[in-house]
Amino acid sequence: MNPGDERPYPDYADTTATGHTRTRLPENDPYGGAPRRPTRSSSRSLVTVVGVVVLLIAAIAFANRGDHSSADSASGKGDKPPAASPTAASGTEPVQTKSSGVPTGFAHTEQGAQSAASNYAVALGSTGMFNKDSRHRLLQLLYTAQAADRLQGAMDQAYSADFLAKMGLDARGNPPKGSTFVSRVVPVGTSVRNYTDGGAEVTVWYVGLIGMAGSSSTDPVTSSWKTWTFDLQWAGGDWKIASDSQKDGPAPVPGDDKAATSDEISKAIEQYGGFTYAR
Repeated sequence: MNPGDERPYPDYADTTATGHTRTRLPENDPYGGAPRRPTRSSSRSLVTVVGVVVLLIAAIAFANRGDHSSADSASGKGDKPPAASPTAASGTEPVQTKSSGVPTGFAHTEQGAQSAASNYAVALGSTGMFNKDSRHRLLQLLYTAQAADRLQGAMDQAYSADFLAKMGLDARGNPPKGSTFVSRVVPVGTSVRNYTDGGAEVTVWYVGLIGMAGSSSTDPVTSSWKTWTFDLQWAGGDWKIASDSQKDGPAPVPGDDKAATSDEISKAIEQYGGFTYAR
């Protein structure tokens, strides 16, 4: 894909419903010469990389249309407005169990629901979503059985071999030799909008990183800010996702930090692992 070409979008869903805009790549080599100072102009939004976030939003919106009544009833949506709840230490030990590398076995409490939503956002925003086998495992692990069955086909269509190729990946979601594919979600905060013993509605405000770090990459790693809303159900002794949706922002004013080189980004991804979130 050449600079200036539009980034790929799945063609089975109208992406305008998600609030995203089509993006274009930078006009020059993002890793050539000295790093640039980011600008504050409106053109900055044109280089927001959507990758897995757009795919996830589109697939969920496609599969969940008109099917929110059960989740709304379980979570008690509309009973009360969301209250401010700063992230703070609760004294509760983090979960000790993992499945497919994802923390599981969260407490049947509001704090447990927030921890679950944060960790699920991290997993669903990871590079594992670009591999069919690991994507299926994540869907079956994190969603209710009904939701997972509903989403799997739409997800597989979204992450087609053609789409992966346009992202610079092979058919199994692997980057070319010498390049590092980056896809991460970093939660900034959570809020419980509704809570009952059977369900919870939790929002996660996060910054996402997506792109390819490599000497020949035309798709540099960039960041975007989103809010992810999860309708969770208590099922089988843990929190499961019944449905979820995303929207843009709120995004802070971009700073004047120098853009890192491709090599610096690759080393950072290798050196700094993700977090397990607990309250």
